[in-house]
Amino acid sequence: MGKGNIAMKIRFCGAARSVTGSCHMISANGKNVLVDCGMRQGADKKTELGEDKFPFNPAEIDAVLLTHAHIDHSGLIPLLVKQGFKGSIIATDATAQLSGIMLPDSGHIQEQEAEYQTRKNLRAGKAPAEPLYTVQDAQNALKQFTPTSYGRTVSVVSGITARFNDIGHLLGSSAIEIWVEENGKTTKLVFSGDIGREERPIICDPQQVKGADYLVIEGTYGDRNHEESTAEAKEAHLISVLKMGIARGGNIVIPSFAVGRTQELLYYIKRLLMKNSVPGLENVPVYIDSPLGINATKIYEKCAEGYYDEEAREMAKSGSPFDFPTLRVAVTADESKLINAQTGCNIIISSSGMCDAGRIRHHLKHNLYRADSTVIFAGYQAEGTLGRMLLDGAKKVRLFGEDVRVNATIERIEGFSGHAGRDELIEWIEGIGNKPVCTFFVHGEAEVLDSFSNAVRSLGYNVEVPGLLEEFTLLPGEVAKAPESVSTPVPVEELAEARYAEHMRAELERISALLNGTDWKTDASAALRAEILEEDLRTLADKWERILRNG
Repeated sequence: MGKGNIAMKIRFCGAARSVTGSCHMISANGKNVLVDCGMRQGADKKTELGEDKFPFNPAEIDAVLLTHAHIDHSGLIPLLVKQGFKGSIIATDATAQLSGIMLPDSGHIQEQEAEYQTRKNLRAGKAPAEPLYTVQDAQNALKQFTPTSYGRTVSVVSGITARFNDIGHLLGSSAIEIWVEENGKTTKLVFSGDIGREERPIICDPQQVKGADYLVIEGTYGDRNHEESTAEAKEAHLISVLKMGIARGGNIVIPSFAVGRTQELLYYIKRLLMKNSVPGLENVPVYIDSPLGINATKIYEKCAEGYYDEEAREMAKSGSPFDFPTLRVAVTADESKLINAQTGCNIIISSSGMCDAGRIRHHLKHNLYRADSTVIFAGYQAEGTLGRMLLDGAKKVRLFGEDVRVNATIERIEGFSGHAGRDELIEWIEGIGNKPVCTFFVHGEAEVLDSFSNAVRSLGYNVEVPGLLEEFTLLPGEVAKAPESVSTPVPVEELAEARYAEHMRAELERISALLNGTDWKTDASAALRAEILEEDLRTLADKWERILRNG
């Protein structure tokens, strides 16, 4: 998009009817400002934008406002800079510090994945793979960060100012108020970012923003409330799951986001140890197997002032809120491998939280097949990720080229979610005071956002659930879908059908050919293998029947 636009517009370039890849563009006064520039994960990588495309020229973006450091909100910033973005990236000081470790770590992962793909390509006579971006690209992007603090109004570009407010989702996370002065009129937009929950440990409760002409709000859990509605209920569930996991005798594997969730888990384990809430826990080694998680914990320890809640500040007076005698850290790859050689019960906290990358995949490979192991999910699992497949009841998964049977007990503790539930979201919307001209729902699966928008619409709000790349003109007292947004790229559903139907048919035909080519009379194990295949196909069909019917 060029810079000659007169009327203010907003374009939804990510996390539109999906969860990851948050990216929203405001165009006003001839300037283009992004709110977030996140990485697409899981099924969101299959849209027309793929992993590496922007629906705008990065060189024409004037500034980025970053709500928080999670990769689904920040992960494409290095690519944005690599492709020509020269402006400031404005975020809270804590978000800037966390981005300082998360973005280079993401660059390292991109390099590793490209190296692995290159080896495969060369064996097949194909060209080498290029990383999405490198560690150096991430380091270059960090030079453009401009830290700010909560409550301070900052100039973004000419005619646009912003203020960051604590939203209680992650250390440094923010809802952002944006004031746009255009044609002698000031319009206020509010971007909620990811709204946290009250009574979460370590960080403060979400602050209420007052007043908005336009609201862009997340809806991750917009169709339901969390089962554990209080801190006490969440802690009780964790106690129960840990007791059962210790009783089974095997490892307790916890896929965890390295930043935020890992520190919260350590905080809770320390509290349980201090209160002796889980008999035997004091004898169980607890491993953080995530260099990023270890470094993030150090940043958390430094950021007590201005970010901790009262209880965490009190605990910090006697030392780190995240340290205890049985805590172990695995920094190197060799240290990580040694964990799986340990006997008895060990608690292994490792990333990535959705199991799509990182050391957690090695731990799952070594523990999923064991009936005495426990896998605990304490965070959201996006559609299409390995974590979601395990929660959906997969009987077998593929890891490092091998099929691994799932015999471990799979547990879910929903109360650890960093996202507000439906009623909490509605309370925050109503707390704004006035009804905005329009409320846009983003950052949620399509059916969830549709359900949530209907609930909020019934309260008298004007709402929209924008699709990917849809653009709206923000006029005085009204909102209009921009004409050019009507002719957006092929809808995701049609694109998916065209791209994948042929491949799926080919895979089904391959299975059919394998069955037809089996010598049932002489192959003694054929019947057993066929029984396993039948079970896997039934599980797969049941899963996708649920997904497609609900879609």
